[in-house]
Amino acid sequence: MAAARTLSDYLESDRVRNAILGVILFNAVILGLETSRTVMDAAGSLIKTLDRICLAIFVAEIAAKLIAYRGRFFRDGWNIFDFVIVAVSFVPDAQGFSALRALRILRVLRVVSVAPRLRRVVEGFVTALPGMASVFVLMALIFYIAAVMATKLFGMGCAACTPEQAAQFNDWFGTLGRSGYSLFQIMTLESWSMGIVRPVMEVYPLAWMFFVPFIMVTTFAVVNLLVGLIVNSMQDAHQEESVASTDAYRAEVHDKLAMLEVKLDRLLEERSDQAR
Repeated sequence: MAAARTLSDYLESDRVRNAILGVILFNAVILGLETSRTVMDAAGSLIKTLDRICLAIFVAEIAAKLIAYRGRFFRDGWNIFDFVIVAVSFVPDAQGFSALRALRILRVLRVVSVAPRLRRVVEGFVTALPGMASVFVLMALIFYIAAVMATKLFGMGCAACTPEQAAQFNDWFGTLGRSGYSLFQIMTLESWSMGIVRPVMEVYPLAWMFFVPFIMVTTFAVVNLLVGLIVNSMQDAHQEESVASTDAYRAEVHDKLAMLEVKLDRLLEERSDQAR
């Protein structure tokens, strides 16, 4: 037990964390170099060897954590995350698994589990997910209603349209799915005016009465609700961390004061004994 505790303390030390972080970043560079044919032709064997060394270090770290934490290892979500990321690297490099082998780049995500600040960002985001789910449901309802309206208004045939315009409108709003995708493009403000809305307004001059409120509701209202939820969750996580650090500091000060009181009591007892 003492050896396991010593090993866990060593693994959680800043020295080991910084070393693992350095290996992760170095491995990220190596995996990036593998995408260059010029580099692989010149030093492909060296690149692959360095990648195997990095993987061996990650495996050794996971094995050390399994020995140190034992059953507690799988109670921590970040340990499971690291385990899965490293396990992906052992997918066989054969036809049919090449896409999974590309997931080796996910090792870079281990930076999140190693860096405490990034952990807090991810934890804050995960905490915000329940609230975000409600916003996503609201967004889905708005998109469904708007897609039905857009399909009926602009995609169900147009007597005043030229054949080119009719084909274009059909591509944008011919079906419910196409309308949803076009509305998503409009929500992101990607070529929404010159690309879609103005061509529609050439045939339907009052189309702005549909698209402008849609943009106001989705882009500037609902999306900002998501941002607000995430920011609020981050602030709550930061506040909890501040409270925890303050409580830890108070406990440490209290322990030190208690030790001082004990020492003072002993000193007074020794002096009283000497006086007698």
